[in-house]
Amino acid sequence: MSGAQAPDALRSLVESRIRDVQDFPTPGILFKDIGPLLADPEAFAAIVADGARRHTGRVDFVAGIEARGFIFGAGLAHAMGVGFIPVRKAGKLPGPTVEVSYDLEYGQARIAVQEGAVAPGSRIVVVDDVLATGGTAAAACALLELVGAEIVGLDVVMELAALGGRSALVGREVYSLTVA
Repeated sequence: MSGAQAPDALRSLVESRIRDVQDFPTPGILFKDIGPLLADPEAFAAIVADGARRHTGRVDFVAGIEARGFIFGAGLAHAMGVGFIPVRKAGKLPGPTVEVSYDLEYGQARIAVQEGAVAPGSRIVVVDDVLATGGTAAAACALLELVGAEIVGLDVVMELAALGGRSALVGREVYSLTVA
């Protein structure tokens, strides 16, 4: 399932604040730098307002994927007056955690949430900066469902369409502010 498209003015604003950096972090890579976007309070506020408009009354929590998903997710949670759940790399959260493994291009990774952070039946929107191959986003959704959450959708600032991340999220509502 696809989500709605961002309004043209917001999409243009976001695109104008993303900087292309050639050959970073390695030769041949075109890195999409969101630093200028984060430095612009008008753009950041517009992103948060757009998410709040779409999700207020629909969710109990916002879950942000480490690390840049924390930035956008915490802002959105604050704007809506709901709690924020950090989805972190394994070993980064204190106390008992629930973890899942997922495949990367070259190996595996684990992500975690704190045990008891999510009440069963909680409605959650998952937030991240970029949707690339979709592995981390799919794992975050699966992890939150494992602890009893209902995933309402996945919001990203930018989707790298050529990497096919939506194919890892079939059946989920995915909302992307811009597609590169």
